[in-house]
Amino acid sequence: MHLQSVPVVDLNDFTAGDESTVQTFVHTIGIALEEIGFFTIVNHGIDAELILQAYAVAEAFFHLPEEVKLRYEKRQLKGQRGFTRFGQEHAKDSATPDLKEFWHLGRDLPLQHPLAAKYPPNLHPSEVPAFHPILAKLYTQLDLCAAQLLEACALYLSEPRSLLREMVRDGDSILRVIHYPPLPLEGDPDRLRAAPHEDINLITLLCEATADGLELLQQDGSWLSVPVLPGQIIVDGGDMLQQITNGLFKSTTHRVVNPNNDRDRRFSMPFFAHPRPEIDLSPLPKCVARTGGQAKFPAISAGEYLTQRLQEIGLAI
Repeated sequence: MHLQSVPVVDLNDFTAGDESTVQTFVHTIGIALEEIGFFTIVNHGIDAELILQAYAVAEAFFHLPEEVKLRYEKRQLKGQRGFTRFGQEHAKDSATPDLKEFWHLGRDLPLQHPLAAKYPPNLHPSEVPAFHPILAKLYTQLDLCAAQLLEACALYLSEPRSLLREMVRDGDSILRVIHYPPLPLEGDPDRLRAAPHEDINLITLLCEATADGLELLQQDGSWLSVPVLPGQIIVDGGDMLQQITNGLFKSTTHRVVNPNNDRDRRFSMPFFAHPRPEIDLSPLPKCVARTGGQAKFPAISAGEYLTQRLQEIGLAI
């Protein structure tokens, strides 16, 4: 039996609760983001059957021959849409590639939308016809959930409820579908499925993975396992949220460790909530005041920040 290792909250308490229940929800996730950087949510509005369908189409795609998958790897897209091959991405400040391959799906915008020309188009693997429709539906549900959580974050920061949610409206958010293949036991012990890293974006929503393996770095230097529990979505704050809150909210280092056998494969689906490219990530004045009075991070736009980080992790040259 798995034990809960990070705080768990019920999203219904925020979306349908009375004033006291809402305040408790806001306080709980705010403290979690300050002290741990992670929490989990239940009653999150994400269709459990849809998650299963998404993993089914993901497995169908990743089982395709390598030469077929590589048709959907467009290097000019800097890994932001379509397929990224095994061993391409590495953690920031690490030269060792992660033991994974993945697919990125972004926001579908109508051609007349002002941002349509700024975001690369999604790719559609014809070999798995249900792949894009199912993942696009999951994207929409996760996008709404992330926006609701960002409202709660803004309230905790004593900001207008819509402040952070507005930043991700039509934002460059990404649904990543990851395949961690089985690994030979005699492989390099220093190579991990995902080396220690922090997320780039504002917040990440991680759908139930198909196996355990996620660990977060605690303040004492030890690693805390965050198990996969039915009905829960794991949420963590990213570097952009840490920057805009002047370090009040933590972007916690985490990793995915290897299995103890050579048979297990693992699928996971993190949703990375990103602002629109023009959004200013300068620390908010109220957060600066709460963290010593000095801005700890420079002014930078979300687009500039993302480009810089994609270069650091090997997806952009």
